Amino acid sequence: MAEKAQIHLGTSSFTAEGWEGAFYPEGCKPADYLAFYATQFGTVEIDSTFYRIPSPSMVRRWQTVTPKDFIFAAKVPQIITHEKILKDAAAELKQFLSVMDLLGDKLGPLLFQFPYFNKKAFAKPEEFLARLISFLDALPRGYRFAVEIRNKNFLIPAFVDALRKRQLALTLVDHPWMPFVSELFQKFDPITADFTYIRWLGDRYAIEKQTKVWDKVIVDRTRALSEWAKACKLVQRRGVSIFAYANNHFAGFAPATIRQFAEIFGKTAGTAAGSG
Repeated sequence: MAEKAQIHLGTSSFTAEGWEGAFYPEGCKPADYLAFYATQFGTVEIDSTFYRIPSPSMVRRWQTVTPKDFIFAAKVPQIITHEKILKDAAAELKQFLSVMDLLGDKLGPLLFQFPYFNKKAFAKPEEFLARLISFLDALPRGYRFAVEIRNKNFLIPAFVDALRKRQLALTLVDHPWMPFVSELFQKFDPITADFTYIRWLGDRYAIEKQTKVWDKVIVDRTRALSEWAKACKLVQRRGVSIFAYANNHFAGFAPATIRQFAEIFGKTAGTAAGSG
């Protein structure tokens, strides 16, 4: 591959309740958050694009206040993945991509995050896959796309093969509904492109029973992060670059999760993660 295999680590969004004083310095203005964030991490996953297509002026500002090697990943708007579920969504996707193109070389992977689909939405995984393939075949070239699903029963060989054939990344998630990373690697090869996309999501409902202020770690996820580090070492050895993002729901404070993972990853030899 053209790019040396690298690991890019960041958080899902650069704002959260409780980060003031815990991550951002006291007195730091919200308008300065992203510039400060970019002094701590080299990439971020933009969550706000899930809810609406950003304005050109907002995207230009993201581009301006970050260093030249900073990378933005972003969620594809929910009107495409949740409301229209890929049907008649070409116009929205075109508009979204044209705005995100303003990031230039800083534009990283774009994530199609699908919800959990019940049988009323799709009676069988193959029904979703047929619609997905039709949509994927119309995607423009020149972008890095990742696909996340929340139905473990949708992880059928035909789904993984469809992504691999089209060089889209299967998103690897840490989520209570989905197989853990070591189990995933034992079932099949989950690396479907020349990069992989990882999201440490955690159990949102469980952790929000304890807190909704994200200023400290409240769940010890050291063991899980150690397994993820082993898997990432194996992936990197294959020449595959990694984009990995932590959500506050994973352990309580996403910046601390990324720093802990970076420390573990630096000490990990990359064995016993599975047969990937």
